Amino acid sequence: MNNALYHDDDTAHHHGLPHDLKTLTRQAATRRNALRWLAVGSMAPLSLLSGNSMADTASDTSTVLNWAQATYPQWFPASSAVAQSNANFIFRFYPTTDNYLGVSLQDSNLYAYGRETGYAFLNLGPLSHWVSMAAGGATSQTCSIIPQETAGPYPGDGSNSNQSGVANALTLSGIVRSDIRASIGGATGIAAGIPLRVELELVNTASSCATLSGYAIYLWHCTRDGLYSMYSNGVTAENYLRGVQETSASGVATFQSIFPGCYSGRMPHIHFEVYRNLASATRGANAIRTSQMAFPTAVCQQVYTTDGYSASVRNLSQISFATDNVFSDGVSLQTATVTGDNTSGYVAKLRVGVSG
Repeated sequence: MNNALYHDDDTAHHHGLPHDLKTLTRQAATRRNALRWLAVGSMAPLSLLSGNSMADTASDTSTVLNWAQATYPQWFPASSAVAQSNANFIFRFYPTTDNYLGVSLQDSNLYAYGRETGYAFLNLGPLSHWVSMAAGGATSQTCSIIPQETAGPYPGDGSNSNQSGVANALTLSGIVRSDIRASIGGATGIAAGIPLRVELELVNTASSCATLSGYAIYLWHCTRDGLYSMYSNGVTAENYLRGVQETSASGVATFQSIFPGCYSGRMPHIHFEVYRNLASATRGANAIRTSQMAFPTAVCQQVYTTDGYSASVRNLSQISFATDNVFSDGVSLQTATVTGDNTSGYVAKLRVGVSG
C-alpha cells in the first residue's frame, strides 16, 4: 500500500481507498457479514437491471470499479474481474486476489470484502464520493495510448495472402457493419458461439481523452474453435468475424459477435486496427494504431464451460498472461470490462487511447 495516502482523520472518506481500507479494517469486528454478497437471488447480468435510477447506479458503479482497477491493480486486477449482480449488490469478484468490490442497491454505498480487508465486510462510503474521486483521477489513469501490437498472421486487411491470393476483407461489399457473425460477399457461413457485444471507445490522448468521432475501427477475431476466416482450413471461403465500424458522436464503435475461443499458445483476444476515417479503413491504408483486446481469465473460464468451447478449456489451462507472447509485457490497458452470462451473452467494453 502507498503509506502517503493515509491520514489521521478516521471519519472522512476523502483520503483515498488505501486509507479507507486501513481505517475500516480496524473497525471491522462487527461487520463480518460477507454472505450478503450472494445471499439473495440468483446472479443476474447487469443488462437485466431496469429503471433510470438503477441504470445510473449501474453506470456509476462501472465507472468507480474501473477506476479502482486502474488505480489499485494489486487488489482489484482488471485481468481477473468477474462482474456480477444480485438483489443486494452490483459488484466484481477478483479471484486472483480473493477480493470483492461493489455497491449496495439499498444504501448506494461502496463496499469491499476479501483478503485485503481481513475478510471483513467494509462500508467505504457513498458511491457519489467515489464517482467524484474517479472523475478527478481519470485523466492520468485512462488517457494512455493503447499498446501497439502485431496484427498477427490472419489480418485479412490486404497485407498478406492466403492460398487463393491476397486476403482482403476490407474491399468486400458490406464490410462496414456492426453484426459480424455472418459471412458476406456471396459466402453463407454463420459463426456459432456465445453472443458478445464489443464496444470500443476511441479517445484522444493528446486532448484530455476527448472522444474521437468519425474515425473507423476494423475488428477481427477467431471462431469458438480457434479458426480464422479466410485463412484456416475449412473456413478459407468464409469472411465472418470481420467488420468495420465508424465511431459515433461519443467515440464508440460497436460490434455484435461471438466470444472467441482460445487456441494453443495465445490467451483469448480480439484484433483491431484504428483508422482516421472510413475511406482509409476500407482501403486498408495508414492505420494509426493496431492492437489487441484481452478478456479477464475468469470470464473466459465461465464461457468455456458451454458447448462448442471444449478445446478452449484445455488450451486456456496451458497459457497465462505472463507466458502469452503479446500480453506478457502488460495487459491492463487492453483488458476489457466484461458483463453478462452464458445465457444472455456478454458485453465487452474497452477504452482505446490514440494520439488523435
